[in-house]
Amino acid sequence: MDGMTALLLSTVALISFGSGIAVYKWILVRSVRRQLAVAEQQAKEIRAKAREQAARERQEHMESANAALAKRRRVLDEEREESQRALRRSKRKVAKRHERLNRRTQRVNERERLLQSAGDLFDTLRRKAEQTHRQAELLRANADTLLHEATTRRASLQDLESSLDSRKKRLEIRKKELDRLVGETRRALERISGLSADEARDALRADLIDEARLKASAHIQDIRDQAKLTAARQARKVIVSAIQRTAASHAIENTVSVVNIQSDEMKGRIIGREGRNIRAFEAVTGIEVIVDDTPEAVILSGFDPVRREIARIALDKLVRDGRIHPARIEEVVEKTRATMHEEIVEIGERTIIDLNLHGLHPEIIRHIGRMRYRTSYGQNLLAHSMETARIASIMAAEIGLDTTKSRRAGLLHDIGKVIEDAVDQPHALAGMEMCRRYGEAGDVCNAIGAHHDEIEMTALISPVVQAADAISGARPGARRESLQSYIKRLEDLEDIASSFNGVDRAFAIQAGREVRVLVNHDKVSDKNAAKLASDISERIEREMQYPGRIRVTVIREVRKVSYAK
Repeated sequence: MDGMTALLLSTVALISFGSGIAVYKWILVRSVRRQLAVAEQQAKEIRAKAREQAARERQEHMESANAALAKRRRVLDEEREESQRALRRSKRKVAKRHERLNRRTQRVNERERLLQSAGDLFDTLRRKAEQTHRQAELLRANADTLLHEATTRRASLQDLESSLDSRKKRLEIRKKELDRLVGETRRALERISGLSADEARDALRADLIDEARLKASAHIQDIRDQAKLTAARQARKVIVSAIQRTAASHAIENTVSVVNIQSDEMKGRIIGREGRNIRAFEAVTGIEVIVDDTPEAVILSGFDPVRREIARIALDKLVRDGRIHPARIEEVVEKTRATMHEEIVEIGERTIIDLNLHGLHPEIIRHIGRMRYRTSYGQNLLAHSMETARIASIMAAEIGLDTTKSRRAGLLHDIGKVIEDAVDQPHALAGMEMCRRYGEAGDVCNAIGAHHDEIEMTALISPVVQAADAISGARPGARRESLQSYIKRLEDLEDIASSFNGVDRAFAIQAGREVRVLVNHDKVSDKNAAKLASDISERIEREMQYPGRIRVTVIREVRKVSYAK
């Protein structure tokens, strides 16, 4: 019985335990299902929120993309308009280049016509020379005839000489009689005047000297007044004569370039068949090519330094390349010309950056670069202009003027020397007109035009630029003058001035452009000071050689000193 009860109880216990497990599983399953339902609901809500946020972000991205696209379209439109404007500017530049090329072609044609006319003139002169030679032969024959006639007349001349001897004897007798009468007259004059002949001669000489000095002073003043009226014309004549007599070496150095070649065989290729290569090269460059007996060298001659440099570089490229024919020559010269134009502009831009200038017109910048290939009295024009600009700036700063304008005017004061078509007016006026045309300030233009006194100075910086130009050109070593010769010239100036009577001291100043002479007031009067200055200047002109002119200033002063004790 007990065994059955135990079995029953164990069975009931097992059933109860199984039922509890089943209930627990059912409760657990329902809890899990409920949590799954909640999670699915939350996932749906999250998905809905994500869809809404994605829609909003997509809308914002679309709006920003549309705005960027519109902005890009505007930029592209502006770039297209700028490209069209650049294209129009390029077309205008091409038109100008074509016009310039046409003008150069006309000049080349005119040069060919001049060469043809020169050849005709040479033939005419040769015919005239032959005719003159024939006339000289006829004159020689006539001279032989006249010589024969002169021989026949020599006998008659001997008869005339004998008659002249008799006349001379009669004249000597009359001269003795005249001397006797002059002696009697002199003795009578001495008795009447109470003076001897020597005393009368000295008194007369003193009176004549004083009168001559007064007349000479008045005459010198008249001559100076007349010289002022004709100074410009005479100065041009003197300058032209000096250039013709002394500028040969400078002209050769500044108008000739030498191109070295590997061998003399290259000269034949440069000339070409029947000279077509050399004619094509001269026509496209405007530079004369001289092929002579100089070993391994070809000479280029021309007055335009830029064209000569283009021709030198182009010929050097052709020689190194070896292909020399008219089409290749034109191609290389055009490329070299474009490269040279870019280099000139780059030189001008570097110059204005070095001098801290801005706002210059591109055409002025191009002319500044051209100054690199021009010289003035052996001094590089660009270096001289930059030096003048710096000196003018320093001087303007010292006296309280505008340093920028002074530096600008100093750089541009000689720009008229590189203007291609300015042949009918001085370089100062040509540079002033060009700078005024391209918008430079009035003070700068006046300083440019007045630095050689062609116009009146109306700006305060004008005398500053003029002085800076003179300083840059007159300093030792600037213009083909060594330091030793420069010092020797100054010493000679002082020695000449000190050699005159009454001179205490003499000083050469202004880089040898002026001599100041201090005289003793006891020995030199105010009237004699002007004559002393004239005598010193005449002796300097007679004994020395110098550039420009030298001013002689004679200073006479009286100083009285007393001390209070």
